[in-house]
Amino acid sequence: MSAAPYLLHQPEIRRSCAVFASPHSGLEYPASFMGRTVLDQLTIRSSEDAFVDRLFDCVTVFGAPLLAATVPRAYVDLNRSPDELDPALIEGVRRHGHNPRIASGLGVIPRVVSNGRAIYSGKLSRIEADTRIQRYWHPYHAALKRLLEQAQRDFGQAILVDCHSMPHEALDGVARNAAQRPDIVLGDRFGAAAGGEIVDEIEAAFASAGLNVTRNAPFAGAYTAQAYGRPSRRQHAVQVEIDRSLYMDEARIEPNANFNAFRELMRGVAARIADIRAQDLPLAAE
Repeated sequence: MSAAPYLLHQPEIRRSCAVFASPHSGLEYPASFMGRTVLDQLTIRSSEDAFVDRLFDCVTVFGAPLLAATVPRAYVDLNRSPDELDPALIEGVRRHGHNPRIASGLGVIPRVVSNGRAIYSGKLSRIEADTRIQRYWHPYHAALKRLLEQAQRDFGQAILVDCHSMPHEALDGVARNAAQRPDIVLGDRFGAAAGGEIVDEIEAAFASAGLNVTRNAPFAGAYTAQAYGRPSRRQHAVQVEIDRSLYMDEARIEPNANFNAFRELMRGVAARIADIRAQDLPLAAE
């Protein structure tokens, strides 16, 4: 497994206030982890946002950085708070109130993958959980914080574009109540994580590529959007969820025949997002 907790792709010249991140596309599964899981090599990847980092690796051309996880989500979830520890999985952890993510097995050290399938047959030690968080979670978020601080220092504002993918079936409920099935769900925590003008610009970037965009349902943004979105300080965070069926075979976790065309489509979207300028937008209310 790579010693690096993340991969940072930097532009030759920083020209954008946008920072793109892919916290769930990591695919370096430790041999020790694979030896402990009760799942096969395909099922363990079912929570992975496979290939999302490849969809956005063009952003450096437009003057923006891309921070991509190396560690898989099933091993440690970088879009959770480091204190979201699951007492049903980790020894010595006490239950404190009700956290729906932890209750469903999706804490910072996940107990399950998609569809509630258990990763382990027993518990993990607290030492092992803390080691994963120290080795991967903290370095990733330290790097993300530095990138956002640099953007705000250089351009007067920072826009975090937190890139994810969602199972096609996750939109079944939304699709029944919508005129058109969403391709993209933008999460700004109902305005708490990003200014409306910023979200409008990002939505327009996807819509101009012919994609149907909705906001905050069924995904409004998780830890990263909550932690880094401070629109009153010109710190904006928008979670982007892309329907996986648009570019991959979900059952096989492989790029589908449309992958290259969709990747090119995302190139145009990324270019437009990277071009958002601070001076064009008024200070947003938090």
